[in-house]
Parts: sequence; C-alpha cells; structure tokens
Amino acid sequence: MSETEHIGVLDSGQTVTPEDIRELTGAVTPHFSLQVRNRVRRLIAPLDANDPTRLEGERQIARLEKLSQNSGQPGPPASVTE
Repeated sequence: MSETEHIGVLDSGQTVTPEDIRELTGAVTPHFSLQVRNRVRRLIAPLDANDPTRLEGERQIARLEKLSQNSGQPGPPASVTE
C-alpha cells in the first residue's frame, strides 16, 4: 500500500484508539518504519495533546524513528551523518 492510499480507520470515521496504533505499529521492520510513522502521524493529527491515543502514537513514532536507523543486521545501529 502506498502512503497516498487511505488506511481503514482513517477513512471509516471511527474513533482511533491506542490499540489501533499498537496494531498498526506492532510488527514493523526497519524498512517500512518511516512509512508506518507517517500513517500514525496522520491518524493522531486531529487529536488533542492529552488524548491517550495521541500519546501512544507519539511514543510509537519515537520507536519507529529509532527502528528506522537499524539495518536489520545484528549489532549497534548505524551512525547517522547530517
């Protein structure tokens, strides 16, 4: 699925829950972590700052960004140069 395609909860009008965020981010590989991060950002964007779903989304975004630095190979993450 490309990032331009809509994901179910985003299109359904349903309330997004912390469990939805955990399901979306649970089994993510480093290769797809930034794509999933972007989807989570879209899901939590309209939520209040103290909303439990937004807080879970922000935690998962931080985890996904760290995961993206991992090549999937054993050992420490690769260093990032700016």
